[in-house]
Amino acid sequence: MTRPLLFLDVDGPLNPWAAKPERRPEGYTTIRVPVASRPRPLRVWLNPSHGPALQALPYDLCWATTWTADANRWIAPVLGLPALPYVDFGARLLRERPDGVHWKTEALVEYAAGRPFAWVDDEQSPLDDAHVTDRHPAPALLHHVNPRVGLRTEDFTALEEFATGLAG
Repeated sequence: MTRPLLFLDVDGPLNPWAAKPERRPEGYTTIRVPVASRPRPLRVWLNPSHGPALQALPYDLCWATTWTADANRWIAPVLGLPALPYVDFGARLLRERPDGVHWKTEALVEYAAGRPFAWVDDEQSPLDDAHVTDRHPAPALLHHVNPRVGLRTEDFTALEEFATGLAG
């Protein structure tokens, strides 16, 4: 059986951007990423233990983030991840939909091409669950991660259980 995909968002699950700005979460390191449109570099908090934990999961990892290819330049090395494929959102990038479905959702369904997947993000809604259920023939887990805390043990457990349930 083909391994399921794990679509990874950066901001929220890996970078708990909504945590108190003056208090870096325990276990996280800070990187500063220059952004042309900003006068100051973007502060990003990453937990290096997330890389090995993600690689231990029975998934093929794939970036599903506005960082696109830049996730391999800035995020993957800190987490100890190899360069990963990423979803190219093209013209859909950040384009709001009139039906309220997240702008990433349709692209992820297309990228998965009928393959089971899990998606960790901090922005999914029940509309996205319904959209995936209606348009994707394989099992899918849309797993919301609190952007104040990022990925936690219970999130990894839920991902492991979903993948294990596919095999059994």
